[in-house]
Amino acid sequence: MPVYSTLIAIALLIPEMILLTQSYQHILALVFAVKEINENPQFLPNVSLGFNIYNDYFSPRYTYVAAMELLSTPDRFIPNYKCSLQNHLIATIGGPSSIAFLDMATIMTPYKFMQVAYSSAPEFNTQTQSHFFYWMLPNANHQYKGLLQLFLHFGWTWIGVFYLDIGNIAETLWRKILPMFSKKGFCFDFIEKLPGGFLSEDEKTVRRSHAILNTVFNSTTNIVLFQGEFQSILNLRFMLKILEFDEVAYDTKVWVMTADVDFSSVVFQRTWSVNFIHGTLSLATQSKEASGFQKFVQMRNLNLDKGDSFLTEFWQQTFNCMLSTSSVDQEDENICTGEEQLETLPISVFETSMTAHSYSVYNAVYAIAHALHTMYSSQGQQRSVIRPKLLSQQSWKLHHFLRRISFNSSVGEKMFFDENGELVARFDIINWITFPNQTFLRVKVGRIDPGAASDKQLIVSEEIIWPNRFNQEQPLSLCNEKCHSGYRKAKMEGQSFCCYNCTACPEGKISDQMDMDDCFQCPEDHYPNNDHNLCIPKNVSYLSYKEMLGTGLATLALLLSFITILVLGIFLKYHDTPIVKANNCSISYVLLISLLLSFLCSLLFIGRPMKVTCLLRQTAFGIIFSIAVSCMLAKTITVILAFMATKPGSRMRTWVGKQLSLFIVLFCSFIQSILCAVWLGTSPPFPDFDMHSITSEIIVECNEGSVAMFYSVLSFMSFLALVSFIVAFLARKLPDTFQETKSITFSMLVFCSVWLSFVPAYMSTKGKYMVAVEIFSILASSAGLLACVFFPKCYIIMMRPDLNRREHLIKRVN
Repeated sequence: MPVYSTLIAIALLIPEMILLTQSYQHILALVFAVKEINENPQFLPNVSLGFNIYNDYFSPRYTYVAAMELLSTPDRFIPNYKCSLQNHLIATIGGPSSIAFLDMATIMTPYKFMQVAYSSAPEFNTQTQSHFFYWMLPNANHQYKGLLQLFLHFGWTWIGVFYLDIGNIAETLWRKILPMFSKKGFCFDFIEKLPGGFLSEDEKTVRRSHAILNTVFNSTTNIVLFQGEFQSILNLRFMLKILEFDEVAYDTKVWVMTADVDFSSVVFQRTWSVNFIHGTLSLATQSKEASGFQKFVQMRNLNLDKGDSFLTEFWQQTFNCMLSTSSVDQEDENICTGEEQLETLPISVFETSMTAHSYSVYNAVYAIAHALHTMYSSQGQQRSVIRPKLLSQQSWKLHHFLRRISFNSSVGEKMFFDENGELVARFDIINWITFPNQTFLRVKVGRIDPGAASDKQLIVSEEIIWPNRFNQEQPLSLCNEKCHSGYRKAKMEGQSFCCYNCTACPEGKISDQMDMDDCFQCPEDHYPNNDHNLCIPKNVSYLSYKEMLGTGLATLALLLSFITILVLGIFLKYHDTPIVKANNCSISYVLLISLLLSFLCSLLFIGRPMKVTCLLRQTAFGIIFSIAVSCMLAKTITVILAFMATKPGSRMRTWVGKQLSLFIVLFCSFIQSILCAVWLGTSPPFPDFDMHSITSEIIVECNEGSVAMFYSVLSFMSFLALVSFIVAFLARKLPDTFQETKSITFSMLVFCSVWLSFVPAYMSTKGKYMVAVEIFSILASSAGLLACVFFPKCYIIMMRPDLNRREHLIKRVN
């Protein structure tokens, strides 16, 4: 069976060769891939791949012309008419500009040819519009999500944006990309557009470019996101050239570039500095060096590769020489010898190692070839004659195979397209390093894998070289310094949310991290430290016997109790003496016992509050003091009635006696007991924790339960004290040998003074000191009664027994 060889044409659309020498490598990547496939006897044995290459001249017009030529018979420009039996177009490869590719697609799409672009996929209005398109770079959205993660990794939230003003880049940027960054907390110091095409030298363009660059380099951000296409660095270098006269340092910013951007230049830019890209970070589709490619490139030779129509112009352009045409030329021009070596050229002029864009072209050819191979294999035609006409009619079927193709590239990477026709691939993070000889190096420092788990999508594995300005320290890019712990962010009027002041946390709140939006309260059992950046556990506080204040008050209470017992003992021992009998000894005994109990009840206020002690504290204090005060009232009334009864014919004699005194004491005590019983029955005191009165302490206290009942008990006791004081004051001048009325008056004055002082002191203190004030008031007022009423009598009993006689009981009035 005869075997026919069929030439399958692949059209490659590239930028104008005279301008961009870097595009020549894209051509060589296509040629190298086709050469490998055609030389492989196991791969498409009955088919030979061929190619046509067209320039777009950065112009849609020439792109349309090239597309029409593809649909014509060679050397006959008759669109939609082809009579060649060997040359059958099955696919077009366009790039690296997505705009030029889409211009070509306008003509080619109705014919259902495979159209492969080595650029990022733009957005389409409909799904069917992209049905015949294949993209060797992942969607731009994946790039920006990766860049967003990269910025967050370094903590860069204050950035500038510089974009190329072509196609729908601006629309996509404003509608999707910038809002996506803003939602993650990014702000933009500036957003400026780079003029598309080549910069003209007219005054208006120069002034505009100068203003844009001043905005960029005078901005406070250290990071500039540069969004563009393959030739964007060419335009950027033109703009930077304008600033040379202003002596602006180019190494003040970290440029971050998208995967579509690559180094490009024109002939007269070869002497221009490339230091501006030192420390730049960029994305690139994951690529590896195809085996044998660099050697293939380096073997390009003017004398050997006569079939390379691009080589002559490329050689003269890159080596800055002219081909010899006459003897005159040899005398006047720098003549090309043909022995020049491509590897000697600076990378800024030409690279011999495969770039990411060339790798995409290389894989695009293999993807088309694998789809063709799979289609033939599935139809059982691998060993049969391939009919050109049949291939021409069935080329549209390749879409089915290419969309579902999955193969391993020559360097071992798995290649396949997703449902949108976009290559599923990872991005390399490239760090650009320049050298004094105007060359540079691309170093892979990490990768971004959109298909990995969220915590593994970004990997930064190598040390990054930063621009010289930063002295190899990782740059920061914030609108202002971060707020330290203990401070919160405060919005600045008229500024973006990334710009803020730092305000110290208010009392009671902390911030324990950098750049917190707000301070927060510590848990109730903790309190902020002085720097407001840490919560410290609160100390449990109550008046304890173990501390000096508690020990001192307890000792004082016991000492006064002992003195009271001693006085009671003296009165019991000398109960038959006139001074004891004359002062109503029964009431005196009750008063002494109540004073003893009042001293002892102060011990209930010391120690950790318990349920029992809380129930007894205020109620015992209220009842005992009511008894003591009512005893003072009974004593005073007894003295007054006794004096009035001595007058001839007085009816007051019937009221004088122990029954009246006992009635007064019992009645007053009964009322106070009723109040305390109601208090305990309705809302009794209970142990409680006060978390807020003192910042650093948890106060264990007795909650009074019903505040109204607490103040009712105090009010009744105060009422008794006031009545006693008034009655005693009115009776202070009654004649009395032992000065009982004067002692009662003075004692009640002391008592009232102590408790009047107690109120403001009690209200102005907190915690255990509040309890200590109440204990001190109990001890002081009780001691005042004991001292004023009983010490003078004890003095007479013990020291002046001569005055303890009946004749001294009553003073006679002259």
